[in-house]
Amino acid sequence: MSTIILASASPRRREILSGLGVSFTVLSADTDESCTLSDPCAYATELAKRKGQAAWKALQLRGEPADAVILSADTVVATDTQILGKPKDADDAMRMLRLLSGKEHTVVTGVGITVGGVTATAACCTTVRVDHIPPEELQAYINTGDPFDKAGAYGIQGRFSKWIRGIDGCYFNVVGLPVHTLNRLFFEVTGEYLG
Repeated sequence: MSTIILASASPRRREILSGLGVSFTVLSADTDESCTLSDPCAYATELAKRKGQAAWKALQLRGEPADAVILSADTVVATDTQILGKPKDADDAMRMLRLLSGKEHTVVTGVGITVGGVTATAACCTTVRVDHIPPEELQAYINTGDPFDKAGAYGIQGRFSKWIRGIDGCYFNVVGLPVHTLNRLFFEVTGEYLG
């Protein structure tokens, strides 16, 4: 099997891949994450593609093997009116969490597989239902620092989980790496399964 590179600094994505028994290295390259696309699936897959392409270019500059398989991903949270990425600060986290409190939203992760400078992408969508959260609980959650590296300002696998009423779709997608979607795309591109 070719060398697998994860183009992400996310500890959650590393943990999920390791849990699958995948041997990989991490290479997170700088990427322009500004995007004007309004469709959440198009938005997430575009950013996943950019991350894969940036990692591939970084490998070329370092003279690394051209046959490496690069895995990339980007997760966004979509409400009825907005696409939410990672919060800029505590006020932005509060704004996002208020939008999600007591409502249903969609988590979309775009995944990419880059081989030889060509990136194939796919997306996974999961519906998440959140209880109404009292303002003091929102503030307490923000004070933990947990929201700041997560799309939509929350992580389903941590302290915020007590407010999740339920989900429809892939749990791993909400964490940040939809395993089934990634495995299917990996097979389509490489002819092999992950792990």
